[in-house]
Amino acid sequence: MEGAEVLELFELDYSDLLLLSSDECLSSSSSSSEEIQRLQSITKRIMENLGRRGPGLIAIKSVPGASRLRRKLLPLARKLALLNHDHRKCILKEHNLGSDVPLKNLDRTVSSFAMQLKYEKLGSERSEGQETLPMDDSSDAEFKDLEHCFKVLGFLMMELGLGLARACDRAIGGREVEESLLESCSAKGRLIHYHSTIDNAIIKQVSKRKGKIRDGFRANGMKKPEQLENANNQAELWQQWHYDYGIFTVLTAPMFMSASDQECPSPNSHTYLQIFHPEKEIILMVDAPPESFIVQVGESADVLSKGKLRATLHCVCRPALLENLSRETFVVFLQPCWKKTFSLTNYPVESSTYGSSEQNHSEQQDFFNKLLSDIHNVVPPLSLRIRDGMTFAEFSKETTKQYYGDKGLQAKP
Repeated sequence: MEGAEVLELFELDYSDLLLLSSDECLSSSSSSSEEIQRLQSITKRIMENLGRRGPGLIAIKSVPGASRLRRKLLPLARKLALLNHDHRKCILKEHNLGSDVPLKNLDRTVSSFAMQLKYEKLGSERSEGQETLPMDDSSDAEFKDLEHCFKVLGFLMMELGLGLARACDRAIGGREVEESLLESCSAKGRLIHYHSTIDNAIIKQVSKRKGKIRDGFRANGMKKPEQLENANNQAELWQQWHYDYGIFTVLTAPMFMSASDQECPSPNSHTYLQIFHPEKEIILMVDAPPESFIVQVGESADVLSKGKLRATLHCVCRPALLENLSRETFVVFLQPCWKKTFSLTNYPVESSTYGSSEQNHSEQQDFFNKLLSDIHNVVPPLSLRIRDGMTFAEFSKETTKQYYGDKGLQAKP
């Protein structure tokens, strides 16, 4: 749905996030009245965008050192995805990475490489100047900094999430969101490659050759893009509509890559992340600065804040008719500890649904109603996945089951 209206995110400057998350940020003894008013105004904007009537996400910009790390790490997602399975398995093991998608599936549309990141190591491994230890001769040169970049960028994104949680808690009252993050002890980082159609053809041929492809295509028999079979037979979405069920999801602005491993501008100057805005009842395409981070609200934050934060219903769509373009991003999922218990007292469960049942009858509205009906068919309502007293582990299990289990709404046939 590339014709969707574009949402330009509220952009929070990193320096202001540091002030908002500091203990002295609103102290009259350390700040002028003008500065306090400015910070209060920023806090109001944050809650307008992450709160009940907002889209549920913001951008954080001007983060020191982030651009270099992003440009070094994101291209490795495609390189890893195109490796022969056995070769990739060795690289992932060497760098302490795993995956939560079936990488042996040659028809997969997404490749994901994951690692648990411990909060206790935030300070020790965050230094940008830390040098990567030399690898032995078995390590591919292009992947030698993989683990280091993954951790440093991941810890930086965890700090952004913690700072934003502290700022939101101050606006809401209490420390429920931040403490729920700290109690969990870890977050999950995922380096994600969204495949182009050409990538899948490459993967199948690499699988047969037990090798890997550099620079997109080899001269010795590799099919050229115009020769690829079923090149235009691709789904409209890279990732189906869903809610994240943690507290915050922190994402790098995506990078788009061509089949020749060159970075490309976004075809329409936006991220291809789409959201459903429940108050306005419209689908929006998200726009964010290229070097920024996007922070989305998850369902756990929605529940823990008693609805003062709004979970974001979203998907990732494909650029139309561009079978040679892939999308790379790095994501950190911040969630409560598995034993965290949810209370639904004073939480508006029924109002957490993702759309209105009203049916208007214009041509545009008929199209929207059809799209909304399709979303209802693939996204299980929160009210059917959560109950009072449920732990986060139980909520996670039930959510995964209703999305992807044998009888889940997004189960593969």
